[in-house]
Amino acid sequence: MGAMGRGRQLLDILKLASDYLARQGVEAARLDAEVLLAHILEMDRISLYVNFDRQLDEAELAGFRTALRRRASCMPVAYITGSKEFMSLDFAVNEHVLIPRPETEILVETVRDHFVRTSKERPRIADIGTGSAAIACSLAVLFPNARIIASDISSEALDVAMDNVKRHGLEGQVVCVQGDLLEVLAPGTEWERVDAIVSNPPYIPLAELDTLNPEISEYEPRGALDGGPDGLRYYRKLAQGAIERLADDGFMALEVGDGQAQDVIKILEDAGFTNVESVDDYSGTARVVVATRSAVSGSTSRNGIVADCIDGGDADA
Repeated sequence: MGAMGRGRQLLDILKLASDYLARQGVEAARLDAEVLLAHILEMDRISLYVNFDRQLDEAELAGFRTALRRRASCMPVAYITGSKEFMSLDFAVNEHVLIPRPETEILVETVRDHFVRTSKERPRIADIGTGSAAIACSLAVLFPNARIIASDISSEALDVAMDNVKRHGLEGQVVCVQGDLLEVLAPGTEWERVDAIVSNPPYIPLAELDTLNPEISEYEPRGALDGGPDGLRYYRKLAQGAIERLADDGFMALEVGDGQAQDVIKILEDAGFTNVESVDDYSGTARVVVATRSAVSGSTSRNGIVADCIDGGDADA
């Protein structure tokens, strides 16, 4: 990076930065360099090329060098820039919350399609383990009449969640509460029975945590990743008492890890749910499990109604 000094045009600096990241083993070196430089210059990526002959001042160069060093040390781009797009919305993120991922949009889309199909006008939704509140805020934007409780056991994560609720002007819809799993759905409150319980819980098996990409294992919060010995600890906890906290025809939608769907389906069936199905992501991997509280029992396709709705819906991270 020593050659990246004053007098060089923006496009030259971008090329030097991309080459540096590539030498450090960064896979998407050009893209990451563009995102970081756009962040430092407070412009979008397209504007980098519109302003290709612009020169950077000393403060901008220093900030860009620092960002590049952080990226070379495997720090995720989202933590360097402090933001991440999800469901076409921009969310603040830091090391206290997981970075929202494209596959979690399948969870939001599943909830969306369920409410659209059932014509629920004023749903009450619980986002358990909200982290950055990306799920809660996305659902609030999709359903302006919804009331949503977004909970997390981490006070640091909840600070980020509240920042994002304010960022999107959703204070009247989304309530952020500190608490452990379903305990926030307390008797005698408006949250005693909800229409949907939504969660992307920790689901990485303990033995696999240290084998993850360094961007994840070294930077993202371990407590938001560690799903216990088999990765299923929090599904078991969420299954206990969930039926009693759901309104009639309410449902629970859970993101699951690769290969976990059938185990989670069994956990929910053992807890008393009779209508349980999985939803595939766009790669064909079962990514969400949905369990409905219904008086009607019987066999259903576990990739049935909800999956058909997703397949026919909009592609949406």
